[in-house]
Order: sequence, then C-alpha cells, then structure tokens
Amino acid sequence: MPAALGASPEHVPKDVLDAILALHHQICAGLEEEPPDVEPMFWETKDGHIIAMDWCEGFMLAVSMRPRAWLRLTESGSHGQLITPILCHLIDDDGNSVLGIPQDKLAKTLDEAANAIPATVIGIFRFWRAQT
Repeated sequence: MPAALGASPEHVPKDVLDAILALHHQICAGLEEEPPDVEPMFWETKDGHIIAMDWCEGFMLAVSMRPRAWLRLTESGSHGQLITPILCHLIDDDGNSVLGIPQDKLAKTLDEAANAIPATVIGIFRFWRAQT
C-alpha cells in the first residue's frame, strides 16, 4: 500500500483509507458478479476519447512489484496475451510505443486496446482465481 499512497498507511487519513478500501471491495465484488462488472477508471477527453495510459502504467507498476509471480501469467502460453492491451499503452520518454507500434497506427491501436482492457481485467482475474 505504501507505493499506492506515497506513505505508510498510518500516515494517511482514515477517510482516505476507507475510500480506497471501499473502492477495492467494489472492484472485487464486480469481478465476482456473473457476468463480471468491470469499469476501470480512465481519463476521458471532452470529445469522449479514452486515455488509459495512467491506469496501465499503474497496473504495470503493481506487476513490477512481483515480477516472478506475474511470469506465471505471461509465460503460461494460453493466457500471456491477456496483458497485451495494457502493454500497448506503455510509451517511452520519446513518445514511442515500447511494443514498437508505429506512430501512424498508435492512436487507433490505443483506442482499441483501451476498449479491450475491461475484458483483459476479467481474464486476468479468472487466471489468478484458477491458480488458487
């Protein structure tokens, strides 16, 4: 939790912790529903364009905290592609896709990838659920 909060939990106001825990429980409950209800929190421009980069960077930061565990998903053969819509949103310091997506195709690819993220989250959730 310190990475998400920028501080240890005892230094964070109780109302903030309560809000985070409530959101966590809401997300978990949504994933358990049939069909699952998943709505990642993305930025959206005035004209309705979805911006998922911050969400994807945060997701990958969480993955980087336990890289060995995530190898079970990425190297599973059958589920490794699930993370691709998230990886599509990773951009280097020069504004280039870390996956090598050409600039002229990047905007369309990011739109498609953002739309795929809810299904991706459900697939990843189900993968980990099957592991327990």
